[in-house]
Amino acid sequence: MHQDHNAPPVNPLPPVVWLLFAGIAVPELIFLMAENRMIGGAEAIGWRTNAFGNYGFSGIAFDWMIRNNQAPFEYAMRVFTYPFLHQAFTSAIFSGVMLLAMGKLVGEAMGQLAVILIFVLSGVFGAIVFGLITDQAWLIGAFPCVYGLIGGYSFLLWQRLAGTGMQQLQAFRLIAFLMGIQLFFGIFFVTGLDWIAELAGFVCGFAISAVVMPGGLARIRALLQRR
Repeated sequence: MHQDHNAPPVNPLPPVVWLLFAGIAVPELIFLMAENRMIGGAEAIGWRTNAFGNYGFSGIAFDWMIRNNQAPFEYAMRVFTYPFLHQAFTSAIFSGVMLLAMGKLVGEAMGQLAVILIFVLSGVFGAIVFGLITDQAWLIGAFPCVYGLIGGYSFLLWQRLAGTGMQQLQAFRLIAFLMGIQLFFGIFFVTGLDWIAELAGFVCGFAISAVVMPGGLARIRALLQRR
């Protein structure tokens, strides 16, 4: 049996996953260096807070757009930029690690375009649902997008279990576990309402996986024609 000695010890990550990870890591690295006075001088300590104000998703601005039926670019763009900002280094690390894990699984099964679409659209949908339901002022961080990738992974499991005749609800164990952790911390600590955006991101990722996965549109078209 031939063995490829030049093969990497682990399967490489799709380049698009590294690109998204860089979008999280680079701003966080800049903020860390600024907060430790390595760059920018004394004023740089406020860069993170200023970035939240300029690029974080603002529930107040969202409500204003709804009331006035307007969408200025400086407000509308925030549904795309908020995932690349984090409250602290630890939250950036957690979201980055989850992105690498889920992005690898989804990318290998569905392709790199699917990873981008799920990540971006889940973040947008999560922010919109968050803005419509809550009165919380700010939404920051990549977790709604990462939960969208978890939704894509759950869709893959759901399909695989359907093919084997096993209980498809097992595909939702991961999201149930994560939501359980959110509930636990919500009982004992003040954690905010970010979980609404995260759950919405999961639903979006699961739903659009049926379309963005290879052959998805053809299967949906065939299903509609049968009806």
